[in-house]
Amino acid sequence: MSDPLPYKTTPVFDAETLPAAIRSEHSTKPGVWGVLRVLQGSVDLVFHAPYAVHTVTPGNPAQINPEDIHHVEVGGPMQMQVEFYREPPLSD
Repeated sequence: MSDPLPYKTTPVFDAETLPAAIRSEHSTKPGVWGVLRVLQGSVDLVFHAPYAVHTVTPGNPAQINPEDIHHVEVGGPMQMQVEFYREPPLSD
């Protein structure tokens, strides 16, 4: 079985270009998974319920499940992008 391919990918954002919408509380739509990939540096992916913080680095992407409320916190220089899928993209 092959890994699913994203149907959409955001541009690469850095600490200055990361949109306010990603920095504030939001969620994916029903049936949509996200994968936050950091290309350089690190960011914190903060889930609201249940509360959890995941530090995302180039070798450690993070999956965002459908409708999970979350936001991204940036503490320094970084580059990141988000991929969107119609099925779970990362296997445990």
